[in-house]
Amino acid sequence: VLHMPSPGLVQSSCHSRIFWMKLNKHLLQGRFFQLEVNDPYAGPVPLDDKLASRCGYVLSEDVWGNPIFRASVLSCHVANEADELFSLTVNIKVSSFASMRAAVTYTYPMYCSYSSWASREIVCEENYMEVSVKTDVPAVSNDYTVAWMSALPETQNVAYQVWQLMFVSPSGRKRILVSDAAKLGYSFNNTLSRVYLRAPYHSNESEISVVSGVAMNMITSTSMYRQRWLLLLIDMTVSCPLDGTSFTDTALTWTVPSVIPTLVLQESTFLSKTILMGVDGQHIVNPDKNNYLLEHNKTHIGITIPIGAEGGKLKSSVSGGVYGIIYSIDLFLEHTWTDADWQTTKYTVIKSITTPFMPQIPTVINNTLPEEKIFNVAFGHFLPDVSLVAITIGNVPFTLREAQHRGYKIYESPFSNGTKEFILEVSFDDPYVLKEYVNRNETKYTLLVNYTISVGPEMILYYHSAEVECVIADLEIPEAVGYCDEENLYLAIPGFGLHQYWNLYLGTKLLNRHTARTNGYLAATNATHLILQIPLFAVGVIYEEVSFQKIKARFDVALRKVRTMETLQTFSVSCNFNSPAFILCYPDGTVIISAEMKTVPGIDMSRTQLRDSSCKPKEYNKGHAFFKFHVTTCGTSVRFEGDHIVYENEISYEKETLPGQSQPTITRDPDYRLTVLCYYRAKETVMLGAFIMEPSASYPSGTGTIVPRSNSGVHRRVRQALNVVSRVSKSESFVDFYEPSVAILKRPMESVFLEVELKDESPDVELYLDNCWVTGSLDFNSTPRWNIIVDG
Repeated sequence: VLHMPSPGLVQSSCHSRIFWMKLNKHLLQGRFFQLEVNDPYAGPVPLDDKLASRCGYVLSEDVWGNPIFRASVLSCHVANEADELFSLTVNIKVSSFASMRAAVTYTYPMYCSYSSWASREIVCEENYMEVSVKTDVPAVSNDYTVAWMSALPETQNVAYQVWQLMFVSPSGRKRILVSDAAKLGYSFNNTLSRVYLRAPYHSNESEISVVSGVAMNMITSTSMYRQRWLLLLIDMTVSCPLDGTSFTDTALTWTVPSVIPTLVLQESTFLSKTILMGVDGQHIVNPDKNNYLLEHNKTHIGITIPIGAEGGKLKSSVSGGVYGIIYSIDLFLEHTWTDADWQTTKYTVIKSITTPFMPQIPTVINNTLPEEKIFNVAFGHFLPDVSLVAITIGNVPFTLREAQHRGYKIYESPFSNGTKEFILEVSFDDPYVLKEYVNRNETKYTLLVNYTISVGPEMILYYHSAEVECVIADLEIPEAVGYCDEENLYLAIPGFGLHQYWNLYLGTKLLNRHTARTNGYLAATNATHLILQIPLFAVGVIYEEVSFQKIKARFDVALRKVRTMETLQTFSVSCNFNSPAFILCYPDGTVIISAEMKTVPGIDMSRTQLRDSSCKPKEYNKGHAFFKFHVTTCGTSVRFEGDHIVYENEISYEKETLPGQSQPTITRDPDYRLTVLCYYRAKETVMLGAFIMEPSASYPSGTGTIVPRSNSGVHRRVRQALNVVSRVSKSESFVDFYEPSVAILKRPMESVFLEVELKDESPDVELYLDNCWVTGSLDFNSTPRWNIIVDG
């Protein structure tokens, strides 16, 4: 059953003696189709490639993807009325199945009127070359060329009333009957007033030649006909360009030779009459209007089309993972000329041109306004055949629906030239936006986005990654407030950004809660601040000025970037303190002591001394003595306790005794002894030596302790020397003892068994051993000395 096609499915026209038919791809709705050509005598003939090139049909697509069918008015199945009226009926079979079962057939007749025939007309189609000649023109040129002369001997064998063809090529001459030409892919026939030959490209009888730099496919042939006394020889030579296209980044150029020697035997008589161009089957009257350039000279005709110009189509594509575009346009050229042999020749070339793949790296433009704190990123430019299908923010993929549901804004922004870009908006506060503290008070926000776009009707996926940054000054460097009380220094530091953007450092050491606790600081936080309480004699306190009258102390904390450790700010608090007694142990071994008089009755502090009696106070007053010495001087002893080195000295009072003949010794002065200890971590010990800088302005690296050793009663004026005997036992049995005057030699780490006995029978007296030490000489105050018992 034949049906008429629905309105809009088929469009047809007649241009330059060629039927043009277009099918609307949208109305085909993705269905399959086939074409049949209706033979007026034999019925429908399926259209295939071999039939198309032999019979003068072209089936292709225009640049928009619409199926195109073209047919010469001299094609095999056209009804011809007096070489002026032509008709052709095409059957269009449409099916939802590739096998074409259950197909619906639409019949579509086309009509064409053409009477302005030139003496010779040549058509160069996509898949065939066609030449038609009026039969009333002189058959043989007056210019007896080699080709003509070579044909004359063959005419003796031309059969009576039978057309024959003779081909001349570099390989020789070949004469065939017209009935055999179809087997070689040729079509030869005559109409009421014309003879025509149609040939495929690259046949065995063709040859390639280069004319003015353009490769041409040429067939040199002569048709021969003999009837009674008439011998008709007709030059059926045809030559068509094979390419002639060139491309730049902005334009394509199609070049065709102006004069083709095999078609113009007497070039001196050549005269170009008209040159017309067309696009998509339509003549272009004013090429400049569309920015087309049509130019010609004695050797070439050139058509230059800007990439993207109207009439053609830009198509998106992906090649090797790279996005790019392809531009296609359907052109035709009509060149009419005259020469002495052929009077008028109309030369028509139809060519579909597609540029090579042109990479177009998409651009990502950061249109973010920092004050809005929203990324605004444009991704483009793209043709309409590109769509955004997914994005990845950070490392998290989202479909467009998921992205919009999350709060990302994604939309298209069109341009006047038909392209578009995709706009993405993401808040700076989004958790997938990277945030980095940079410079002094700025945050760098980084949006990592990966676009997934679908390209072209093939829906090829293309991926493009982008990194967009925005730096804004949105951080406020904290300012600390310092103050003091009688025993502590305080720093109040804003808590915002601590540990996130910056940390506090005490020298080179991170000041965290563990460090604060280890150093004896008290750290407290409220809603806005971190409060540090630093005891006056805690680790890290700097003593800018130290005397027995006052201490000027300072505490510094550095504010540093978390990542780069760059110091941005130093917070300091400095105060003056009045401390009655203290000890400071400096890293170079300097010890400063302020000793307070707490005896009853009072003593003269100028007469206090260290173990080395020559080490007197540097300053003193009624209640204090101020000592400054090095741990290698003044009788200072040293020992190891765990991972600490302990330096020990003693402040004592030089007593005045009353002369007497025997015990007891009488003195009016109270007993005054202070043990001073400096503890240094062994792995942090520095070389002992002279001061390089003022020690009072450096960090004490050791901790000091002052231990009072006075056991005198408040009102005792006379103290009796007790009868105490000490002996060294040879073993732990304490049975056998060394003689008092005998030197005892012991190896390192060998035990010493010491016994101390009180020779006093009074029931009110008990023995408590307070201190015991060993010296290297008989002087128990000499150095060095090694403590055995300290403070009992």
